Amino acid sequence: MGSSDPYCIVKIDDEAIIRTATVWKTLSPFWGEEYEVQLQPGFHSISIYVMDEDALSRDDIIGKVCITRDMLAEHPKGYSGWMSLSEVDPDEEVQGEIHLRVEVLGSQGSRRLRCSVLEAR
Repeated sequence: MGSSDPYCIVKIDDEAIIRTATVWKTLSPFWGEEYEVQLQPGFHSISIYVMDEDALSRDDIIGKVCITRDMLAEHPKGYSGWMSLSEVDPDEEVQGEIHLRVEVLGSQGSRRLRCSVLEAR
């Protein structure tokens, strides 16, 4: 399969909030990036898309993970671990995992999301 030039996009309810750096020519990228962003009180989900940067055509989506508000509620100290990527296009098989740490900080009125995009394989 060769190698990819992966980067991640973090979306909150389909709005792109964060883009990580691209890690060139690897299938095991390490990002180690941490972000903190404001969360809307009524947010539903956080999606992390793993992309393959392509200079000549549209960047490919390698896969994605979705963390719902309910999943975060079940992990009051935050969620941390490897999550399997799921396909975005049903015709494409996806193999891979991403290592994330996601935590909601603050109170009802002003909540922040702390998201660490660590690595993938």
